[in-house]
Amino acid sequence: MKIKLIEDYEDKQKIARQLLEALPEWFGIEEARENYIKDSTDQLFFVALDENQATGFLCLKETSKDTLELSVMGVLKEYHRQGIGKELFLKAKRFASENGYSFLQVKTVQMGHYEEYDNTNRFYLGLGFKEFEVFPTLWGEWNPCQIYIMSLR
Repeated sequence: MKIKLIEDYEDKQKIARQLLEALPEWFGIEEARENYIKDSTDQLFFVALDENQATGFLCLKETSKDTLELSVMGVLKEYHRQGIGKELFLKAKRFASENGYSFLQVKTVQMGHYEEYDNTNRFYLGLGFKEFEVFPTLWGEWNPCQIYIMSLR
């Protein structure tokens, strides 16, 4: 497996669409999925490749001069639990540290609402993220937004 930074707009869009459409449990709301695809083209975009097949990707966006947000991430289900998400994250974390950022943040649905998102929460906690704040209605009352943070110092 190889992790690569993608800069081409069309490649980003193609990879994001392919992977997010294959993950309806997390990206089943078409409007939200289309926004992730569109937004990913302007963000730092890392892809995991097995041979030449994209198996996962991760995007970072700057939310302040000190903070990058892991804005979207997806790994094909058949590649889950093989370390791909962790490798993508470690590459992104290294990039953030080397470029002078102090924090990483990520938003997801709060633990205890959906099994798929409970697994996502455990993944982020396992990477070393810490709970920062919950916004109960940011995404609607059925999807309370959990924000996790990580210091890079």
